[in-house]
Amino acid sequence: MEQKKFYITTAIAYASRKPHIGNTYEIVLTDAIARLKRMQGYDVFFCTGTDEHGQKIEDYAKAAGVTPKAYVDEVAGQIRAIWDVMDTTYDHFIRTTDDYHEKIVQKIFKRMYDQDDIYKGEYRGMYCTPCESFWTESQLKDGCCPDCGGPVKEAVEEAYFFRMGKYQDRLMRHIEENPDFIVPESRKKEMVNNFLKPGLQDLCISRSSFKWGIPVDFDDRHVVYVWLDALSNYITALGYDPEGSGEKFAQYWPADVHVIGKDILRFHTIYWPIFLMSLGLPLPKQIFGHPWMLFAADKMSKSKGNVIYADDLARLFGVDAVRYYMLAGMPYAQDGSITYEAFIAKYNAELANTLGNLVNRTVAMANQYFGGEIDKAAAENDLDRELQALALETASGVLEAMEEYRTADALQKVIALAQRSNKYIDETTPWVLAKDEASRPRLKAVLSNLTEAIRFIGVLLAPFLPSTAASILEQTGTGLGSLDSLKEFGAAPARKVGEAKVLFARINEAKMLAQIDKEIVQPQIAAAKKETAAVPAAKPEGVTELAEITIDDFAKVALRVGKIVQCEKLKKSKKLLKIQLEDGEKTRQILSGISAWYAPEDLVGRKVLFVANLKPAKLAGELSEGMILAADCSEDEVKVMFVDDGIPTGATVR
Repeated sequence: MEQKKFYITTAIAYASRKPHIGNTYEIVLTDAIARLKRMQGYDVFFCTGTDEHGQKIEDYAKAAGVTPKAYVDEVAGQIRAIWDVMDTTYDHFIRTTDDYHEKIVQKIFKRMYDQDDIYKGEYRGMYCTPCESFWTESQLKDGCCPDCGGPVKEAVEEAYFFRMGKYQDRLMRHIEENPDFIVPESRKKEMVNNFLKPGLQDLCISRSSFKWGIPVDFDDRHVVYVWLDALSNYITALGYDPEGSGEKFAQYWPADVHVIGKDILRFHTIYWPIFLMSLGLPLPKQIFGHPWMLFAADKMSKSKGNVIYADDLARLFGVDAVRYYMLAGMPYAQDGSITYEAFIAKYNAELANTLGNLVNRTVAMANQYFGGEIDKAAAENDLDRELQALALETASGVLEAMEEYRTADALQKVIALAQRSNKYIDETTPWVLAKDEASRPRLKAVLSNLTEAIRFIGVLLAPFLPSTAASILEQTGTGLGSLDSLKEFGAAPARKVGEAKVLFARINEAKMLAQIDKEIVQPQIAAAKKETAAVPAAKPEGVTELAEITIDDFAKVALRVGKIVQCEKLKKSKKLLKIQLEDGEKTRQILSGISAWYAPEDLVGRKVLFVANLKPAKLAGELSEGMILAADCSEDEVKVMFVDDGIPTGATVR
């Protein structure tokens, strides 16, 4: 019988920096899904890789004094190394600098151009370099990029555009007719309501202001813009060619699921399907937009020492412990968080105390009381039947949860079976039964039931904690690791268990936190200080030199002293404060994005510097008539430039 295929992908990681724990979550999640599908008998093709073009990488390489290719070679190597450390079983690792990918992207671009889906024009709008995204004024949020919240700059350049509106109605029908195309449901509603219903604008798909990209082969002034380049990896990895694809593409396309972060959902659920429609190809069956793994309630910052990397955690706690936290600690549709304290607490409670303790003491008792000889499991009373029923229910429940990729729900069920097995030990008291020779048959039955429940746990953990699962099956002395063997409680025959081994040693929190502070946190802070000291204050990241102005230019800016008489948070924005400012002649309203650093009561009565002749603008539906001066003291701190109270309100700064 022919195997059913299953093609699964991650988003390809951007090769700008070493990936932190939040970036690594996606590859581990995808690996768990792929491993389970293989256990279910699917012919799985699991693809991941790196996105290596764009202006941001060109800028990083220039700052590092190396070529863009040398820069991405190093970072792509770091990314792949972490994917390997985390024991992920990808079948193909694609780089967008691979020759075969670049050649096919050029062919894709030319085909779209020839069929008039692409045309040349001029782009005028706002550009966010970190997101590599163009925006109109109406799409900005509080004057900033709606995706990352960062600053944008005005851009004017010749570019090629894709006619998105040509396929909009067709995409809308596809989403309506395929309710599971975008999951979770909340993500689908966001895409439809925020982007499709308002109407799609034509998409800029080339750039002419930088060179690090795939050249448009019939117009070498242009390089293919990041999203047409990057998204095409899902088909170029399979050998797609507009002039004729090979067997692998025919075998695996369309993708069964693209696993992506919610921040790039728009590109995968709108741009990518439309590109495929243009090429006459089937759409992926499903796009799963997973939530983010956040760093507690704080922004990740090397200066604070709270950047967490998966390989650091694996060195301290073991690979499977890191996989467990990611997969068991992340909600299905809401963001999760991680701190070292939370990691240690979950490790001790669920891995060391519940799972590790269960396996260790059960195998140890089997060896102590019966030389490791265990009978086939069989029910003798209600306690046995309850344990058996829960084991069978857990097996079906895990598979059901994973149909929707609910890894946290699946692992919660496995841990619940381990907890019930520990309770079964307390209820049956093997140590008491061992004292009475007449009770030894019952003791052997109890240990047989326990080892069978643990075997269920080992099989079910295999997609999530592969090394731990293998150790559990070795210790329980069975080679029955298939999902089919979980259809019957007692499928494992009489056998001899292995040697009891510690799966997860309990961690002393205070000692571990001290070690983390010494080995990770303090070195991060020191490195951040060193980097800051090495960069002149007048040249922040991304700026090579300050543009010089004349005295006439400076004279155009009217800087004055104003007094804040009223201040409140703006309900429509998390960043803006609505300030009423006396300027010596009248009271004016200014909106300032400083709510992360100042409460309204911190500002009332204070005198500040402000730009008095800035053209009024509407932000979040409110009028702003100026700009308060503030200083970026670090990547995480902004300070308003307050003025001595002795300087009169309305005074001009010269």
